[in-house]
Amino acid sequence: MTTKLAELLTVFETLWPVSGADDWDEVGLASGSLDQPISKVLFCVDPTLAVLQEAKSKSCQLVVSHHPLLLEGVHSVAQGELKGDIVSYAITNSIALFAAHTNADIVPGGVSDVLANQIGIKNTVPLVPTGKDSGHGRVGNLDQAITVGDLAQRIKEILPATHAPIRVAGEPTKIVTKIAVVGGSGSSFLADAITAGAECFVTSDLKHHATLDVICDQSVEICLIDISHFAAESLWLKPAVTEISKLVPAVEFIVSELSTDPWSLSIQGKLS
Repeated sequence: MTTKLAELLTVFETLWPVSGADDWDEVGLASGSLDQPISKVLFCVDPTLAVLQEAKSKSCQLVVSHHPLLLEGVHSVAQGELKGDIVSYAITNSIALFAAHTNADIVPGGVSDVLANQIGIKNTVPLVPTGKDSGHGRVGNLDQAITVGDLAQRIKEILPATHAPIRVAGEPTKIVTKIAVVGGSGSSFLADAITAGAECFVTSDLKHHATLDVICDQSVEICLIDISHFAAESLWLKPAVTEISKLVPAVEFIVSELSTDPWSLSIQGKLS
């Protein structure tokens, strides 16, 4: 059985409305024909060439990625260029490309929601509301107080293994219950986590100076846990596939088996 790509896009819009994307984002269909019949779809974090080759090997006609292929700084899709080779491969092999990015971050059941739920944060609300029940990040409470070190260990156990380390800024023995999370790069939401009264903020790609300033500021009591960007967002893929499979049973939806985390080695530095 197959479904037209146009029909799938209508369902995607109900789950991840384009209107929810940040102004700078480039979500939706990047390539493909609306009349294209779709019987199998591959979900992934990053639409790399290796992921598209995986899609072809598994007879998928559509790749749904979290990160858009054509986002910023792309001025050419000529063959021989990184993005051009991916677009060319997709078109040559009749693989449509679709991205649900910030519009999938903010919704109930979205990236930050899934991350918070798997950590065990209860009664969550959006950290930065953008609409009814939607918004960037989530903040809520654990069932029981826990040390930041133990929380970091819990997070390690729920994330897929990568070479990207889990890093803690602040006192690992600090007891916390109110936790804020942002799936993906959440450095810009650090002030919001502080304002919300979070005792710990979990996100990815935290910057050195902002982290140092928070930890050294005695008027602020918050610890930070920095985790793999890929690993955090990859948690969303299986729940998304489960949800969409119920809505479109005629199509098979699968999750990529490839890790697109860019780090290949992690070496612990010496501590004096």
